[in-house]
Amino acid sequence: MPLIHVIIPAYNEEKSIAQVIQAIPPALISEIIVVNNNSTDNTAVVAKAAGPTVLFASEPGYGNACLTGMEYALTKLPAEQPEIIVFIDGDFSDYPEEMPLLIQPILENRADLVIGSRALGQREKGAMLPQQIFGNWLATTLLRLFYNAHFTDLGPFRAIRTEALLKLNMQDRTYGWTVEMQLKAAKLKLRSVEVPVRYRKRIGFSKISGTVKGTVMAGYKIIATIFRYL
Repeated sequence: MPLIHVIIPAYNEEKSIAQVIQAIPPALISEIIVVNNNSTDNTAVVAKAAGPTVLFASEPGYGNACLTGMEYALTKLPAEQPEIIVFIDGDFSDYPEEMPLLIQPILENRADLVIGSRALGQREKGAMLPQQIFGNWLATTLLRLFYNAHFTDLGPFRAIRTEALLKLNMQDRTYGWTVEMQLKAAKLKLRSVEVPVRYRKRIGFSKISGTVKGTVMAGYKIIATIFRYL
């Protein structure tokens, strides 16, 4: 079994982070990395008590937290670096126990990047707000039109081969992280697949879709990122 690390960006997720960590299949993962993204609550304390590595990212931003986790994993000794990295949110909206579904296509050498698609899977009623559903549809439609990338979702639950992740040279530090990964994978002709995943109402309040400002900023950044790399 290859070394597999899980990176969990977390901002004010003290009520959910322990449940996310505990639901990750322990036999599958070599290390869980929680990146405390400038939280103002007890996210770091709760996460540390659950056992994973906890890092601190002082610069706010989803992408920045992911990059902080990557930097930690990839500055280890070569023998300790992961061959696969899984990203999952800290709000317990995804089902961490479904991680084997995302990893399997990589283990079978059928994919370099695997997206957990909420559009293809079962969603709890109200788990995704109308603006999220529309935003996903618009972004994936633009990806298909401009990059010939056939995705149904920009879901945060994803697995990627580490060597492929390095080729992407990820840059975005805020809301454009997920779409940047997918469009760059298309440009580089990486093998990308989707697997259906379940999705439930998150624990706590969404910092993006839960506010008009967050929704507008995220939507603008995603669309701008799509056109930036044309």
